[in-house]
Amino acid sequence: MFMHLGGDVVISLKDIISIMDIESSSTSGVTKEFLKTAEDEGFIRRITENEEKSFILTEKDKKTIIYLSPISSVTLYKRAGFIEDISLK
Repeated sequence: MFMHLGGDVVISLKDIISIMDIESSSTSGVTKEFLKTAEDEGFIRRITENEEKSFILTEKDKKTIIYLSPISSVTLYKRAGFIEDISLK
């Protein structure tokens, strides 16, 4: 099964390691450092010029790629079928 991450990017669900919310993750110094290092080393792929709402950590053929997506992590989780019902009350 495949999932649309935004723009023209579609990836296989089996390649997904983690889907993270940018805003809540940015409060962690460790996550900020991880993303900075990943960007410096060329692992980051920006999907669109729009504001990033989530990042998706993937691995394919032993290569790590982090996609920055304009789609919220909740929407991506739903698309992937990881969660069926979320109440945002």
